[in-house]
Amino acid sequence: MLQAKERPIEVVVTESPSAKDIHDQPSNKKALILEAAHSLGKSRFTPAEIEQIRRQLIAQLGAAGKTSPDYILSVLKEAGLRVVWSTRADNEERYEEEFTDLLHFQTLDEAEMCLVRLDELLRKFSAEGDRGEAERVREVARLGRRRAEMIARNRKVDERKRAEKEEIAHWFTIWLETPDAFFDWLEVRKQSPAFRQQFPPDVENET
Repeated sequence: MLQAKERPIEVVVTESPSAKDIHDQPSNKKALILEAAHSLGKSRFTPAEIEQIRRQLIAQLGAAGKTSPDYILSVLKEAGLRVVWSTRADNEERYEEEFTDLLHFQTLDEAEMCLVRLDELLRKFSAEGDRGEAERVREVARLGRRRAEMIARNRKVDERKRAEKEEIAHWFTIWLETPDAFFDWLEVRKQSPAFRQQFPPDVENET
């Protein structure tokens, strides 16, 4: 049987399954997990990507979409996708790559993923008592905020893109001030009428 790494994952969902369908047919949830994984366009999946997939399922299905990271991990592995999760060598490589690539975001979705990764790293280093690396994470966030603010103030930049960068700068500010509450706040923010009017779903992900 061909592995997923040998050809793109193709998942066809003909209609949105109901909560009952999800409970009765686990294969539907697996399909949605793989669809979400494919949409991320990653060659490997770290805890940050798995968290993003988990949040997408909840956004699509509500309570029926609640899924453990371990289950998502098992579905990805079963599909032949590369998952970097626990070995020390892979983790060290992953964290160095995170610091290198963290601030390469062009859209709101990419900025959210950046903050997921920052949060993951901050929690890891804080739990290990590594204050130096934890502060390094915060400094990366402060740099991201400054970059977003700089673009938001640049009158030569498209007005919609400037609005996105202003929104992103606000996200970084909230995360730096209250990281523990940030993602709950972000979900509420994204569902607010003001946000949805300013950043419609079909426009938000344009580059």
